[in-house]
Amino acid sequence: MNLKKPSQQGFSLLEILIAFSILALSLGVLLNIFSSGLRRASISEEYQQAVTIAESVLATVGIEEKLETGTKSGSVLEKYHWTQDIRPFEDESIDPEAINLFPFRVTVTVTWEAGKNSRHIELVTLRLTGEPNES
Repeated sequence: MNLKKPSQQGFSLLEILIAFSILALSLGVLLNIFSSGLRRASISEEYQQAVTIAESVLATVGIEEKLETGTKSGSVLEKYHWTQDIRPFEDESIDPEAINLFPFRVTVTVTWEAGKNSRHIELVTLRLTGEPNES
């Protein structure tokens, strides 16, 4: 008597369904990681652009125009809006008359819309001038 078991000729339907389920879950996780990385790279690029704009506005203070108390604003690339605020810096330990230098606190804020969120950065520095502010 010849009782041979039939040889298996491939995968069963259950094995194929399990393999596809594992593949689908793995691809879902990988795509989520990839899209999250792209989103973070985009946000990082926006922040870098905003910092560059703020630094360029700070660089012009006291150089291209006279250092005066007040607020100015503008926009760049129709997306980034900057505000420059210049105020006298007051510190009781500093006597500006004695050193003949007058410090000013310069604050530059850059804001922009990123989807539903409003983002901003703020850079602050001190600038010195040899003449007091008349304003």
